[in-house]
Amino acid sequence: MRIEFSQSGTFQAMYAAKAWCRDNGISVGQSCAIGPTGLLFGQFDWIAKWRNLTPMERKDLHGIMTGDMRDGPVVIILKDEAIRKHSPGLIASNPI
Repeated sequence: MRIEFSQSGTFQAMYAAKAWCRDNGISVGQSCAIGPTGLLFGQFDWIAKWRNLTPMERKDLHGIMTGDMRDGPVVIILKDEAIRKHSPGLIASNPI
């Protein structure tokens, strides 16, 4: 699943993407200038920056947030298998 946030204003697309994640039970990792931000379904206090994640940890993420965090757009990409396992209703409420 791919969702794009294009709100205008400094950091507004990023704020909207983070709010959407929070509203849908998705934890957002630490931002990293050289890579995407990791996403996991559920309550996680800490998801490391992309550069500090091992290849296996990157593979185990349920999705990523990427794009221009300052000016937008910001894109959330979630793995279909993670959605089916953790939030199957998400597909119905966000049709492609």
